[in-house]
Formats: sequence, structure tokens, C-alpha cells
Amino acid sequence: MLYLIGEFGEAFPLLNVFRYITFRTGGAMMTALAFVFLFGPWIIRSLRVRQGRGQPIRPDGPAGHLITKQGTPTMGGLMILTGFLVATLLWGNLTNPYVWIVLGVTVGFGLIGFYDDYLKITKTSAKGFGGRERLLLEAVIAGLAVYAVSRVGSPPFSTSLAFPFFKDFLIDLGWGFVVFGAFIIVGAGNAVNLTDGLDGLAIVPVMIASASFGVISYLVGNAVFSDYLQINFVPGTGELAVLCGAMIGAGLGFLWFNAPPASIFMGDTGSLALGGMLGSISIAIKHEIVLAIVGGLFVLEAVSVIVQVVSFKLTGKRVFRMAPLHHHFEQLGWKEPQIVVRFWIISVVLALIGLSTLKLR
Repeated sequence: MLYLIGEFGEAFPLLNVFRYITFRTGGAMMTALAFVFLFGPWIIRSLRVRQGRGQPIRPDGPAGHLITKQGTPTMGGLMILTGFLVATLLWGNLTNPYVWIVLGVTVGFGLIGFYDDYLKITKTSAKGFGGRERLLLEAVIAGLAVYAVSRVGSPPFSTSLAFPFFKDFLIDLGWGFVVFGAFIIVGAGNAVNLTDGLDGLAIVPVMIASASFGVISYLVGNAVFSDYLQINFVPGTGELAVLCGAMIGAGLGFLWFNAPPASIFMGDTGSLALGGMLGSISIAIKHEIVLAIVGGLFVLEAVSVIVQVVSFKLTGKRVFRMAPLHHHFEQLGWKEPQIVVRFWIISVVLALIGLSTLKLR
């Protein structure tokens, strides 16, 4: 919305700053942060009143969680999403189709997560929305988003898979790109969801990944920078940096209340939405493989669950003491702050490796 102020730049040169993606990214970050700070306490009080006992704790999870986390309200993702949406609608260029595609996935996944959280609270059970039904809805939303991305871009590039370290190595997947892209988005959403198990564990890696993709989006959407770095130029995707900035600001505000001991959990409302946002941005900027590097922590958490389930079904034995991976380290005796901070460090290292692919070509 404020982007339109830049149209008066010729008469008032100072207003030209509203055309700059970097300026609006900073504005979106500060707006989202301020919104969550201002309305966060009210949201927490409202959710605590409405939820009573708070988020149901997994009976098969770490025993200590039944004591330390019982009664904490969930659906804190509403806090993140509202701050993110307000900042994006205020600072983003709303004529850009990529903005609406990513917003559609983020809100759509957030609604699915909200319904899942609602069922858990009303049923007073850790089991919410049926797994198959939820995955089907996610796949439909993701598929429509990927199809829209392929139509906005120029084929065959828009349906091609790009590889890091190589400038011109592209594989045109055709209609298969819709299936591949939907898998990436759904996988990212659920991987972040699995990571959200300890206070502050998921939100900081999400912010780190958002910062990384904010930089990549800006470079990919700039003809001069993309040519210098020899990365594929995708017109219009630079605007996604504004969304990444809004998510970082909202995430920082949420972390204030989610820091140990958490006053609120993000729930599936937040984790599914955040993962879906990262996945859809990676599709738009043609950095799907880099997402697996930058978001490597989420990949590890998801793989640990898959390995645990497959191993137990085939051999009756468990590879990890408990899955996802962060619970395994809890069972080994690591304290929650140790796990959280060390996983943050891993996220930073993986983000630096992911960003290095921009130059190593």
C-alpha cells in the first residue's frame, strides 16, 4: 500500500524511498515487530481464557513436558500471522503476483493448522486433524500455488529445476514441476511443524531461513546482481524480500513471548504457515534445493521421524530414543536450553552454506 507513495517521487524526491525494496523490507520488519509487541499480551490473555488447559501435551512425549508445559496456551501462530499480514499489506507491492501467491500459501496453511489446533483443544487430545485429510488439503493449496508460479513466469524456465553451483544447468520438469513443487511446499510446512517441540526451537531457524531467502530473493529479482553472481534472474521476485522482512519482525516479537519458559506456543497455526511460506518462496525464486540446505535443521527433524517409523515397522527397533530429533537429545540428558541454542547454531551454519552457493558457480 505504501509502495504507491513512491509514485509521487517525481514531485517529491524524498518519497522515492518507498520504491526501494530494501527500505520497505526494513519498514515491514519494524511494523510486524511493533504489532506483535503491542497486541501480543492481549492475544495471549484471550487465548488463555478461551483454551483453559492450554495445548494438550503428547502422552508419549518426554515426561517432563507434562509438568513444565501443561497449561500453556497454543495458537500463537495467530500472533505471527497477523503481524506478518499487516506488515506485508502495508509495505508490499500488492500488484506483484508473487506476493499474493506466497500470501495464499501462508494463510491457507495457517488455516489448516488453526483447525488442527482447534480440534486438539476442543477434544483435549494431542491428536487433531486426520493426517490424510490434512495432507490432501495442503497438497491442493501447494499445487495451485506452484501452478500459479509456473504461469507467472516464462516457460520452460518457470517449470525447470535449477541446481546450485551451476548457472545454466536446468531440468525442465514440465507438468511434473507442479507435483515436485507441491511436495517441496508440503514437506517444508510439515518439517517446520515437527521441529516445533521446544520453547524457541522453531521460530529462530525460521527467522534465519527467512533472512537468507530475503537476501536471495532480492538478488534473484535484480537483473544487475543476478548477472554479476551468475544466478538465474526471476523478474518480480525481489518483492518477496519484503515478506521475509515481515516474517522476521513478527518472529522476533513472538520470540519475546515464546522464550523459555514460553508464555505461548505457536502451534500448528504458526508452524505450518511458516514452513509453507518458506517452501513457496523457494519455488518462486528457483532455489528449491538451497531450501534443503538453509532449512537443513527442518530436514533433519523430518528425516528422524521417517527413519524412526520405518525402522520400527520393519524391525520393531527404534533408531532414536525418541523422535523428532530434539526429543532424542532430551532423552540423552541434554537440557532444553542446550538443545535449542545448539540447534540455532546449526541453523546459522547451514544458512551460511546455503548463501555461499550464490557465489560458488
